[in-house]
Amino acid sequence: MPENVVIIGSGPAAWTAAIYAARANLRPLVFQGDPTNRKNQENGTLPLGQLALTTEVENFPSWPAGDTRAYLKTALDESDWPYWVSADKPQPTHGINGPELMALCRRQAVNAGTRVESKDVVEVDLSRRPFGVTTHDGQAVEAHALVVATGARANYLGLPSEDRYKNRGVSACAVCDGALPRFRNQPIVTVGGGDSAVEEASYLTKFGSKVHLLVRRDALRASKVMQDRARGNPKIEILWHTEVDEVLGDEKKGVTGVRVKNNKSGEKAELPAAGLFLAIGHTPNTGFLGGQVELHPTGYIRWTTLGRTYTSVEGVFAAGDVADDYYKQAVSAAGTGCMAALDAERYLGHHGIV
Repeated sequence: MPENVVIIGSGPAAWTAAIYAARANLRPLVFQGDPTNRKNQENGTLPLGQLALTTEVENFPSWPAGDTRAYLKTALDESDWPYWVSADKPQPTHGINGPELMALCRRQAVNAGTRVESKDVVEVDLSRRPFGVTTHDGQAVEAHALVVATGARANYLGLPSEDRYKNRGVSACAVCDGALPRFRNQPIVTVGGGDSAVEEASYLTKFGSKVHLLVRRDALRASKVMQDRARGNPKIEILWHTEVDEVLGDEKKGVTGVRVKNNKSGEKAELPAAGLFLAIGHTPNTGFLGGQVELHPTGYIRWTTLGRTYTSVEGVFAAGDVADDYYKQAVSAAGTGCMAALDAERYLGHHGIV
């Protein structure tokens, strides 16, 4: 028997959609991804989404600073804990971190009646009704409605040292992490040459003592107004023809500096820094759609109706960063997850399915 709605993804958009769909008695099925898939581990597409790789979350409403451990022990089942707790990585006690926040969202969705499968969706068939959904282990499911909430993975440089210090000074989101204590009044390195890179560098000057902006070429790709903003900020130093050679640090402090290389002269230098922020773009997780849904030239799913989560395929809805190339925040993703669930519910009601 076909599912009313299948939700693909496991970040704030997916779990919010699941909460709303479950409360509408749609009995949603969520495919949250395969935690054992090495590609998921490398791409940051594990269950619980990008926030599974995030430490402190200070900008999600309702989670101010405070010891949350006692509440978490009553709110989460033991099955929720292995995703983010390990004996050698003590959890902080001053608020909420990314994995905890997503574990709570998932538990709330499950409590409301959501079913969860830890599988990757590798293919969908949108040419028929109900839609076809196939997972990595060959499971075939039919669905009257789909919510695609697979997010977008941040692009990284691919250096082993960069991977070693992710969430310990290496980040791809200044708005998410820039205000953390480790970066305050400390030098910071940012990589990129577009609007996002300049915007992130400018934002980081609110917290860091100095921001080194590394640009591979001899010019910024950013818009003129953003270029002027960077050049006019006394706390931003632009280093042309410069790339990251290695991220420096230690196990106790995390990132302590960045070794850079001039790609014209080959000269290397070490920059003391408390953090490295990458602003070299994101890649939406849309490969499994097989080109059946209209995308923007940048690869993000195109919403076809203003103020709705409709896609180019009726009955398929998109939520979160897979369709949002502008805000890319947990709270905005959660908002569109709510919208997608309500859009799906009304679609199913309109067609007499529920």
